[in-house]
Amino acid sequence: MTEITAAMVKELREKTGAGMMDCKKALAETAGDMEAAIDWLRAKGIAKADKKSGRTAAEGLIGVAGAGTKAVVVEVNSETDFVARNDAFQDLVRGIGQVALSTSGSVEAVAAATYPASGKSVADTIKDAIATIGENMNLRRSVLLSVEDGVVATYIHNAVSDGLGKLGVLVALKSTGNKEALSAIGRQIAMHIAATAPLAIRPEEVDAAVAERERNVFIEQSRASGKPDNIIEKMVEGRMRKFFEEVALLSQAFVINPDLTVGAALKEAEKTVGAPIEITGMARLLLGEGIEKEETDFAAEVAAAAKG
Repeated sequence: MTEITAAMVKELREKTGAGMMDCKKALAETAGDMEAAIDWLRAKGIAKADKKSGRTAAEGLIGVAGAGTKAVVVEVNSETDFVARNDAFQDLVRGIGQVALSTSGSVEAVAAATYPASGKSVADTIKDAIATIGENMNLRRSVLLSVEDGVVATYIHNAVSDGLGKLGVLVALKSTGNKEALSAIGRQIAMHIAATAPLAIRPEEVDAAVAERERNVFIEQSRASGKPDNIIEKMVEGRMRKFFEEVALLSQAFVINPDLTVGAALKEAEKTVGAPIEITGMARLLLGEGIEKEETDFAAEVAAAAKG
């Protein structure tokens, strides 16, 4: 039998917001499997899905750079927000974004590319910046999107400087129509993506494992109603349809005009653009997403520093 430790219970509580005893029972029921325990709590109505990633944090900046038919979004992390407000660090992130435009967009390709201002690779330039600024930092993520004909719209939420912020979005729109009008609708959709964080562009593109996991949670929740299996099946199918509507970009209610779905808004925009529009890609990077930041006792650190 798997031992359920206090640390495991603490971690589950932090991820779900559920009570200690509920967390302990969930871990016991799932042999200590953290993900399964989260689903167990959700199925019992004790935890919500969005609690799972509630404690993600890291400092640094998201940078975006665009050049018409292609654009890139990068994440460069630092240890503190003080560095993120540093002009030298901001220039570095902005420069990395520009360099990334001339690569395939992968982290490996960007890190190996030459940074013009230093004549060194991006990776070595970051190492030099660490020595100068005095804080550890790294290039964590990079995504490049491009289209043969159309635009790749960009958006930075709560920008701290030109092209820099805590949340960056790209959306690639393929169209032979008016590029200015296409850019306008593209920016609106990028803002929508920033607000709703869709999992896929179309319902059929939602990751099969994610969909199956949701289905299993819905099945367990529906069984609690005590209804016959044929009714439960209909309930689950209805909830899955709603799930896909909520997480697939084109079927979501458009935040700019909730009376339309994003797909319908695109159709409307085609009248202004003068040609069909197809979304071929999207990327949304939230600073620190998926990173668990180590908690420290700031008061204790200051006291220790004062003692020398």
